[in-house]
Parts: sequence; structure tokens; C-alpha cells
Amino acid sequence: MPEAARRRELTRRAQENARRLSDAGADPSTNGLSTIEVFVGNMVRGVLEVVAGVRDPEQLARWMSEEVYRALLARTSLAARARSARRVQVYRVVHQTRSIHLFSPREGAIEATVIVSGRMRTRAVALRLETIERRWRITALHLL
Repeated sequence: MPEAARRRELTRRAQENARRLSDAGADPSTNGLSTIEVFVGNMVRGVLEVVAGVRDPEQLARWMSEEVYRALLARTSLAARARSARRVQVYRVVHQTRSIHLFSPREGAIEATVIVSGRMRTRAVALRLETIERRWRITALHLL
């Protein structure tokens, strides 16, 4: 495929993805963020609170696949053990969402990258959401 045709196709796909994601609608009370961006931001904040030990993982179970939930439990257990070994107290970390980037590779799936910063560090969180039984569920989660 010639370079110009490839660029046109990539531009067309990007515009189609943006249109599909904007179909979720924007709520004026959320500073122009679409509902899916708000959902992704809330889920990332919840996951970080679970890993920090200030939120119960059960609260997020309904929005995760079984595999992702088990991986989150394992990571939470390791983090709790590390805090215990270092005798670090659990404290609530306030994370500020720096950016949310969404991409829809196909209908019914969204891949998101969220940059969040706390007091001590800035992290990237990558996740994949898919519609399962008419509800968005996290099917892949990576904390970087």
C-alpha cells in the first residue's frame, strides 16, 4: 500500500474511533469528559486505592473479569506484605488524573491509557474494557 493511502486509512480509522467514542456523550458537570472517560478515571482511581490498601477489592469486582480480579487480589496481597515488612502505615493517597487516552480497536472494546500522579510518583495505567452482558468490564489491566 502506498504511503499516502496508508496515511489516509489511518486518519480515517482515527476519526471513526473518535466518533464512536464521542457517541458515549459528554456530561457538562464533568468538564466535558464523556461518560466512558469518567468511568475509566474512576476505575483507575479505585484500582490504585485497592493496591494502596485503603479500598476493599470486592468493591470493584463487578466491573472486572475474573482473571483481572484475581491478578488484582494477588498484587494487593504482595503490596500489603511489602508494607508490613517495611512497617509502613496505610494512608490514603490522592491521585490526580493527568490524561486519559481512549482507543477503540473494534466495536464493543476500548483500550485506555491513564496517566495519574500522586504525591510520590506518577504512574501509567493501561486497561482494556469490553462489553460483556451489556456492561463495560475490565478484561486487561496493567499498572506501570
